[in-house]
Amino acid sequence: MKILTYRWKAYNHRDIINCLEGRGHSIDEISGELASFEADTEFEERLGAALDGGKYGLVFSVNYFPLISDVCQKYKVTYVSWCCDSPISTMYHQSVFNEVNRIFTFDRLEWMTFRDMDAPVYYLPLCTDPDRADKAVAGVAGTGYNADISFVGSMYNKNSYDEIYGHLPEYFRGYFDAAIRLQKNAYADCLLDDLLDGGTLAALDRYFVVDKSERSFSDLSLAFSTTVLSYKIAQAERQELIADLSRAHQVNVYTDDEDADFIRANNCGLVDYWEGAPRVFNRSKINLNLTLRSIRSGVPLRVWDILGAGGFCITNYQAELPMYFVNGEDLVWFKSRGELFRLIDYYLEHEDERRRIAENGYRKVKEFHDYKSRMDEIAEYVPGF
Repeated sequence: MKILTYRWKAYNHRDIINCLEGRGHSIDEISGELASFEADTEFEERLGAALDGGKYGLVFSVNYFPLISDVCQKYKVTYVSWCCDSPISTMYHQSVFNEVNRIFTFDRLEWMTFRDMDAPVYYLPLCTDPDRADKAVAGVAGTGYNADISFVGSMYNKNSYDEIYGHLPEYFRGYFDAAIRLQKNAYADCLLDDLLDGGTLAALDRYFVVDKSERSFSDLSLAFSTTVLSYKIAQAERQELIADLSRAHQVNVYTDDEDADFIRANNCGLVDYWEGAPRVFNRSKINLNLTLRSIRSGVPLRVWDILGAGGFCITNYQAELPMYFVNGEDLVWFKSRGELFRLIDYYLEHEDERRRIAENGYRKVKEFHDYKSRMDEIAEYVPGF
């Protein structure tokens, strides 16, 4: 099949394209930053010109774009999107019901929301490419990536909460500061929905405006919890945990925030996703995953990538983890701050057990959770994929 893909800065785009080409598909790419997710005249014209004449069997993108869906609907070309973020505000848009859509999300709770609306949205967990990771790990010698504990990810030091904080009344500042502290220390439950009740939202509407079109059905609760509170919670949680862990352990942090202060942790800057990150995961004794609170139940990409590189993973608990992994056999999860610190100390002292768990996790994702397996699942809804 001839497939047109929209390329942007998605980390796993290359892995997906490599897999599709390995399945015998011919891939062309269209790229360019969109003026908005639902309207960009120049891009629409380019996409329409590419689709005119029936050259492509389908269009594919990582994450969902209403503009692409609408153009595909016009030309009656199937649009397949696989979402690696959750929730995605662009899915809360009337175009999500276009009959050409085949949308896949890795978060079951988000999938259930759209299933109940009869939208063409399906559940598909994320995965990794162990073969790529194997090549990256084999291609470097020495100990340059070694650490007791490593964390790869954003620190969210630039976030909307800090930008609007000074404009909020004292009541709201106190309320949300308390909510952030409460959710930051709750790893097995999502409290944000209860915190953003009707009365709070009605009053907040005066200070935080959701910029959306007439076709969007996103609301204030979704926007504020996802793009404001969730990022601020991540910033506070990651800064605090990494700083405290660094008081007793060697900790390396690979992040885009050059100014982040982690007490004694080493700020190593950005690491290349395709080659550098697998080496970090493989060479670190412990790899820490801290999931954005906006991801309600799903397993984020970082967990799959750690395991696919043969790394030992300690992660906060997510409801879908037991669907794919056994705690203490494939990886390790924690449900409280105190439990995390105890687990860190234990596994740094028990190397054989730590290595065995890492090997189990690697074998499991290599056998069941690579891109070929996921493409087979998509093919159940998209014949010929």
